[in-house]
Amino acid sequence: MTVLLQIDGVSKRYGGVQALNDVSFRVERGRIKGLIGPNGAGKTSLFNCVCGVLRVDSGHIRYAGRDLHGLAPHRRARLGIARTFQTLELFRELTVLENLMVPVDAAARRGMLADALRLPRARFEENRAGERAHALLHFLGIAEVAGIPGGDLAIGIQRRVELGRALALRPTLLLLDEPAAGLDSRETAELAGVLSRIRERFGTTMLLVDHDMSLVMRVCDDIAVLDYGRLIAEGPPERIREDPTVVRAYLGESAA
Repeated sequence: MTVLLQIDGVSKRYGGVQALNDVSFRVERGRIKGLIGPNGAGKTSLFNCVCGVLRVDSGHIRYAGRDLHGLAPHRRARLGIARTFQTLELFRELTVLENLMVPVDAAARRGMLADALRLPRARFEENRAGERAHALLHFLGIAEVAGIPGGDLAIGIQRRVELGRALALRPTLLLLDEPAAGLDSRETAELAGVLSRIRERFGTTMLLVDHDMSLVMRVCDDIAVLDYGRLIAEGPPERIREDPTVVRAYLGESAA
């Protein structure tokens, strides 16, 4: 399989803290890769480096063969990289439908004048955004909440809406930062099914960070494990589950 995302020797330091230390791994196109590790292992720092929010101190991040060094976050998004956040970032006063229309509309190619004068191009793009948003809501099984403000929803539905906003950008690579945070076991099982359907329907490649091991082990093809900013293990779920180095990182030497 072809490599979509390649992390090569990436390091990042905050003052005296080494957040990432010579991390290297690959994400193959069409696969779901897990990225796990204890709190403070460097998972979110790596996400931020891939998205362009942080600049790496050394190493390279390549996407579809292109070195992303110096590329701004919005340019990376236009290349096909989208993400969700551990802390929900919905527009709380907008309806669910409007929340999903925002990213589609933002990517439209038209000017301020067309919007101000309500020119045919502006109306076309607005209708297109609405159609795309409605289709995603049906796909995610939440069409019935289209008219409800985002801030009035239960956490489980808000997670679906944020996932829909990311999908509205038609990403090739989707970075999922704790998508199961705040979900109960039933909702987490449903989320696993949704992620599998996303891959099947859109061919989306995913890099998944989550502390819920039932989700990670169920949906991921392979897993990379970070501890104190270093990659300590990589492989299929069944091997990672039994790896003594991984067990020690999570539970401590005596428990292992």
